[in-house]
Amino acid sequence: MSRPARPDKHFTATGFLVRDAKVLLVNHRKLKQWLPIGGHIEAGEDPAQALRREVREEVGLDIAIVADTLPVDNDDVRGLPRPETILLETIEPGHFHIDLIYFGHAVGGEPRLAAAEHSDQRWFSSEDLGASHISDDVRLLGRRAIQALASEPSP
Repeated sequence: MSRPARPDKHFTATGFLVRDAKVLLVNHRKLKQWLPIGGHIEAGEDPAQALRREVREEVGLDIAIVADTLPVDNDDVRGLPRPETILLETIEPGHFHIDLIYFGHAVGGEPRLAAAEHSDQRWFSSEDLGASHISDDVRLLGRRAIQALASEPSP
């Protein structure tokens, strides 16, 4: 008797970036959905490093992650930003992402579109996120990010 194939699960990091009470989303060419910026955590990266790299590659921005971090930093242990939440996302049958979700602000760089991956990018208000073409998880987390960071000044 053969065993069923094990599910393919990859760790990813995603950022909901907030500016002027709006969240940045990109229209993903392959998935044909409006999504926050993110991608796979590569070998040798921690989740925060992966998110910073992905945002720089995809939209040309440098970011500050807004999250609690355990104040430990020595030779053996270092605190990392705590994700807002973690999602298990079905990408296709048998392929899943374990997605660490963060909130943050752009702090530099020149905004640009990664045309090979995205057909458009735009800043969505909480009201804009109510559109029927925005998925429930993006709507919920986008609105939470706006609410959480609206009172916090961008660096």
